[in-house]
Amino acid sequence: MNKIIIALLAIFTMALPACAVNEDFIVEEFLKGKNIQKPLENINGSLNVSNAVPIYMTISTPVKSEQDLYEGQIIKFVVSQDAKYNGKMIAKQGTVVKSRVETVIDNGMNGIPASVVLGDFMIPGISPNKLTFYYEKYGHDLSLLVYPLKWVLTPLWPTGSLTNFIKGGHAKIGANTKVTIYYYP
Repeated sequence: MNKIIIALLAIFTMALPACAVNEDFIVEEFLKGKNIQKPLENINGSLNVSNAVPIYMTISTPVKSEQDLYEGQIIKFVVSQDAKYNGKMIAKQGTVVKSRVETVIDNGMNGIPASVVLGDFMIPGISPNKLTFYYEKYGHDLSLLVYPLKWVLTPLWPTGSLTNFIKGGHAKIGANTKVTIYYYP
């Protein structure tokens, strides 16, 4: 029996190089001729937190919930106060900052909150390599309320299961929400 297993293993091991594909046919098929943007690399920048300069912003058009957003959407912010580094103006108050919605996650059952990830912040005159890569906004997390309630109600047969239908909060970015990203010189 062992000889049969060893023989099969040897055959499969020898056949692997014959089955290997040198080219990624999926990339060739679907991405051929398309302009793909390379990710940003932070080669020369310093991500030292001690000299990070905060840039405070507010949203120009408030977002009521994550359902109003879609991935790839451009959102505009306005710098709410001047940001300076060593006496040099980095971002002046009133400057428009563009950002892209990277990920939208809906709120879920059991109190799981919604989440919105914003990225690709673009401030005129500043390299995107020197800015925070993303900002994430969460809704209200009700799971810390739901799970203990579920365990307390479990002995009363159907009531513990009914807590599954409690949903988490929506990710809102209101006019009063202060969004902070950082500039790394």
